[in-house]
Amino acid sequence: VQLQASGGGSVQVGESLRLSCTVSGIRINTMASISWYRQAPGKERELVARSNIFRGASYADSVKGRFTITRDSPMNTVYLQMNNLRLEDSAVYYCNVPDVWGQGTLVTVSS
Repeated sequence: VQLQASGGGSVQVGESLRLSCTVSGIRINTMASISWYRQAPGKERELVARSNIFRGASYADSVKGRFTITRDSPMNTVYLQMNNLRLEDSAVYYCNVPDVWGQGTLVTVSS
C-alpha cells in the first residue's frame, strides 16, 4: 500500500486548499479508516480528520466547521478540503491508513 499526498501550498489567512491522498495497492472502499494528520515545526503530529466507514467523519476541535474529509472511491483518493485557513494550520499534512504513512505535503498560511 502506498499513499501519495498532494495539494499543499502557500496561501493567505482565510483562503482555501484541497489536499489529495491517492492510494495505490488497495481499494479505499475496503478500508475502515483513513485519516489526515499534521505536524507543525516543534510540535507533535496530531490527528486532523478521520473517515471511518462505520462511524463517519470526525475532526479535531480546531478544524471543525472548516475542514471536510471525503472519499472518492472511483478515484481511490481521499480529500481534505480546508476552508478559512488560519496561521496555526501551517504544517506538513500526512495521510494515513493503519501502519502506512504518506510522504506529507506542506501547507503554509501567512497573513
